[in-house]
Amino acid sequence: MSLWLKFSLLPILIYSFTLPLAAQQYDILIKGGHLMDPKNNIDEPMDIAIKGEQVALVQKNISSELAVQVIDASGLHVCPGLVDIHTHNFYGLDPYGQYSNGYNSLHPDGFTFPYGVTTVVDTGGSGWRNFRQFKEQVIDRVRTRVLAMLNIVGHGMKGSPYEQNLNDMDPKMTAMVARQYADHIVGIKVAHYSGHQWEQIDRLVEAGKMANIPVMVDFGGANPPLSLETLFMEKLRPGDIYTHIFGGGGFGREAIVDLGGNLRPFVKTAQERGIVYDVGHGGSSFAFKHAIPAMEQGLKPNTISTDSHMSSIMSGMKNMNNVMSKFLNMGMNLNEVVTASTWTPAQVINRPELGHLSVGAEADIAILNVLEGNFGFTEKTGEGKMRGKHKIENELTIKAGKVVWDLNGLTAPLWDE
Repeated sequence: MSLWLKFSLLPILIYSFTLPLAAQQYDILIKGGHLMDPKNNIDEPMDIAIKGEQVALVQKNISSELAVQVIDASGLHVCPGLVDIHTHNFYGLDPYGQYSNGYNSLHPDGFTFPYGVTTVVDTGGSGWRNFRQFKEQVIDRVRTRVLAMLNIVGHGMKGSPYEQNLNDMDPKMTAMVARQYADHIVGIKVAHYSGHQWEQIDRLVEAGKMANIPVMVDFGGANPPLSLETLFMEKLRPGDIYTHIFGGGGFGREAIVDLGGNLRPFVKTAQERGIVYDVGHGGSSFAFKHAIPAMEQGLKPNTISTDSHMSSIMSGMKNMNNVMSKFLNMGMNLNEVVTASTWTPAQVINRPELGHLSVGAEADIAILNVLEGNFGFTEKTGEGKMRGKHKIENELTIKAGKVVWDLNGLTAPLWDE
């Protein structure tokens, strides 16, 4: 072959080798799934393409030839990565730390990605005195996006006597640290305080006002109980969060229903006023005898969350999918369940960049399978079972454009092909 011919063919050869690569505009394409994106009012079959860490395209039919990797989501539901706004992740080795650098909290990644959760909010594990340790020890070292609600108690959720110390509930210092770490701190929490004072709530709300972020209340205990109506209608602001909405009813805390199962008259009014009702299931903060009558009377939670910690994952709570499944079987439709687990919690914590799949958003995605059968759901181990026909199971999780969980090998080729 002449030298002239060799050089004349070179551009054609280069073009032929690079053409397939140039045509592949996307790294991942999820095809054939039923897309549920509440922010964008999408609840129908739709393909979604990912480039790098971001959502690149959402439309009815995207050619498979345009992507390096194609995930077949036929028969499955594709939704934004789940946002769980009540968890305990300040794990550590302090034998007396409980949920603050202690054994009761969880390393998040193993209890998030398998269930489609890509963002969690640690609620009150750290206070202004030890948030920096939490950030360096956990937040900076895990793959899950971990945000935080700072405890109004400076030492965080170390249990008694720490959480009973009004003198360590410092609104000024709490707000100062919240503003200093505004990229990570999305709220302020009080929990487990026992007594008839309102000072713990007043200090909490004061800190929230100073930092311009919402507060979350785990109402603690008093005998007789403090008034829920006063808390909802006088103390909390619109946008503030009441967690364990279907708990209480025993010693120390009112339930939202009376002993006859009737919804207390102020409960819906408070929700309409803007008080956010969060599930916060936990190990012993959820009861069917409260949830089912309340929902039958038209009350639905704003946000679905787990209150995940070492004991709750081993009891009736188990995981985010299990909690979502309970509400699917108690009367919420799938769109409502997904909304309460994605876009609504993202708005509640003032993180509108999360919880949706708009073009340009970070590609956090959960692919869910809704199973049909005969399932059982418990409040706590050995107590209060409810039967249900539907169960949500997470098939695949993508965090920032990378597959981080694949239950049944949707992304894997057959071994013998």
